[in-house]
Amino acid sequence: METEEKKTKSRKGMANLEKRRYPRFNVDLPIEYFQINSSVGHPGRGLSISEGGLLIYFPEEIEVSQYLRLKLFLSLGSESNTIEVLAEVVWRDIHLGQGWGDYRCGVKFIDIPPDDSAKLKNFLGGLSKS
Repeated sequence: METEEKKTKSRKGMANLEKRRYPRFNVDLPIEYFQINSSVGHPGRGLSISEGGLLIYFPEEIEVSQYLRLKLFLSLGSESNTIEVLAEVVWRDIHLGQGWGDYRCGVKFIDIPPDDSAKLKNFLGGLSKS
C-alpha cells in the first residue's frame, strides 16, 4: 500500500524547463544590425538579453545560421553605452504574414571585444539590481 501511495502522490513546485547558461532580462533595447559585408544598417528591437545572446524583432526575414554585426544601444539610468558584437541567428519564429509585425529571432553572441563585453556585463549587472 505504501508503494502505491508514493506512485500516486502529486508533486508540487515549478519545473525549470529552460536550461540557460546566463540569466535573461526583459528589455526594450534599440539595436542596429548589419548583414556581413554591408555597411548599411537597419533598425531592430531587442526584447530579452543575456550575456550570451539576444531576442530580436527584425523588420525583415533573417535566415537561421546567418551572421550579423549588431550595434546595441545600452542605457541604464543616466549612463549610455554602445557596444558592437558579432552574432549568429540560432532560431526564428514562423512569420504569420503581412500585417502581423516583425520577425522574431534568437541570436547568440559569437564575438564581443573585451571593452564591449565589460560594458555588457555592467549593463546586465545594473538590470539584475532593478
